[in-house]
Amino acid sequence: MDVGLMVTSFGEVDQADVAVRAEEREYDAVWVGELWGASGVVQLTEMACRTEEIELGSAILNVYSRTPAVLAMTATSLSRASNGRFTLGLGTSTPKAVEDLHGRSFDRPVRRAHETIELIRRFTAGDGDPVSYEGELLSAADFPSLDAPVPIYHAGLGPANRRVVGRLCDGWIPHNIPFSHLDEAFEEVADAARERDRDPDEITIAPYVPSAVSENPKEARDTLRQHIAYYVGSGDGYRRAVSMTFPDEAERIAEAWRRGDTGGATAAVTDEMLADLGVAGTPEQARDHLRTLLAETGIDRPIIVIPEPASSSVTETTIHELAPARL
Repeated sequence: MDVGLMVTSFGEVDQADVAVRAEEREYDAVWVGELWGASGVVQLTEMACRTEEIELGSAILNVYSRTPAVLAMTATSLSRASNGRFTLGLGTSTPKAVEDLHGRSFDRPVRRAHETIELIRRFTAGDGDPVSYEGELLSAADFPSLDAPVPIYHAGLGPANRRVVGRLCDGWIPHNIPFSHLDEAFEEVADAARERDRDPDEITIAPYVPSAVSENPKEARDTLRQHIAYYVGSGDGYRRAVSMTFPDEAERIAEAWRRGDTGGATAAVTDEMLADLGVAGTPEQARDHLRTLLAETGIDRPIIVIPEPASSSVTETTIHELAPARL
């Protein structure tokens, strides 16, 4: 069973060590995000050197802080370092990260994602011909393509960004789109794919699955509740995604968050939301829920994401209990 693990900052634990343990537990892939504090590319390089078979992916690198040429070189280098095990996961990130951290204008994110991915495709096509590209935002000329095509996934949430996936990408990384609406949301991807004479069935659906497992089910649910409240409260794109199924609840959470009432926002996350946005409970409950999700939805390649509020005990239990060998 293909199940990946998002490797984030698990306290003092070395992230490459977690990747080695994930490989031992038969996870399909390890995925590394990047926001602030550590380079996801450097972390993936160390993981590539210390593992043998497990797939590696970025989830995600944003399309603003590195140029398409740098992203193409990065993907090429990581693919070679891992003997072809690397998947380039991209996304637009958020205005907060792009503007306040990187000092870039969060201009036309969907168009920037489209042109970045299109240009990376040309830069890694391997035909040796000079790349010529003139987009609305990006351009390139006179440098030959690299012979290293890599799979490209995109974390498009809104309808226009999902169409980018359908037009150009090998996979889709949705986050906070309720699982009950995943098939419906994918139709936007599928329509765009068919317009380009692409087969939608060849596009991998690899959603984040926020997961918290504990022998104390309340601890697990509370951990996931905090995770959902944070994303719905702090990101408009995530709030809109959750609103596909829970419009009133999402608005209550966002309103409490805007007031600075994080406790109220967390309390507003209902049990129905927990079940439709993640996995939480005892080991048996969590495994049953995950098996049901995989059986009843279009998920091809779930990515287990352990919420940042998780204790070390919840983190270790989740990694162990949701390993593919135990499913």
